[in-house]
Amino acid sequence: MKREELAQMIDHTLLKPESTAADVQALIEEGAQLGTYSVCVSPNQLPIETPEGLKVAVVCGFPSGAHKSEVKAAEARQSVELGAQEIDMVVNLKLVKEGKFDEVEADIRAVREASEGAVLKVIIESAALTDEEIVACCKASENAGADFVKTSTGFHPAGGASVHAVKLMRQTVGDRLGVKASGGIRDAEAALAMVEAGASRLGLSSSKKVLDGLN
Repeated sequence: MKREELAQMIDHTLLKPESTAADVQALIEEGAQLGTYSVCVSPNQLPIETPEGLKVAVVCGFPSGAHKSEVKAAEARQSVELGAQEIDMVVNLKLVKEGKFDEVEADIRAVREASEGAVLKVIIESAALTDEEIVACCKASENAGADFVKTSTGFHPAGGASVHAVKLMRQTVGDRLGVKASGGIRDAEAALAMVEAGASRLGLSSSKKVLDGLN
C-alpha cells in the first residue's frame, strides 16, 4: 500500500485529557503534513480550524460510554454545531454485558439522531467483549444507522484493536458499514494487518511513525 493511500485511512488522534490548544494545533499541522483523513480530538477542544481536506472527528461519551443517552446526544449535537464532521461514540458497556441489545441500539440511535449530517462511528470496546457480544454490537450499530463500527477507545485495560476482532466486525457488517481499528496500533506492520483484516479506517496517535514504516 502506498503511503498516501494509508494516510487517507487515518484519523490522526490526540485524546489525552491534559492536551492543550497548542498540542491540538500541532496535531492539525502534522495531520495536514502527513495527509491524514482527519484529526480526532476531545469535545472540549472545539471549535478548531483545519486546512481544507482535513476533517474533524470528535469523541462522545468517552472513554467509558457510561453516560445516559440524553447526555451523549447533547454532547454529539453540540460537537456538530461546533464543527465536528464525524462523531466517535462509545457504547454503553453495562447494557452490552447485560445482553440488553435493544437498549444498546436505542442509545446509539439517540446519538445518530442528534448528529444528523455527521459520520457516526460506534466504539464497541472489542477487547472487553466476547465474539457474540461483538457481533451483537455491530448489528445494533447497523440497525441504529451508524456509519462505522470501531474497535476501541485505547483507554480500556482490556486492550485495543486485534486482527481477530476486525475480521469478525467486517464479517458482520459486510460492505455496508466501515470498520475502524484503533488502540495499540503503533507501527506499519500492525496497521497493514488491520487493513488486511478488513479495516477501512485507522485511529492512530503514532501516525508519522506508522507512515514512515512504509518507506
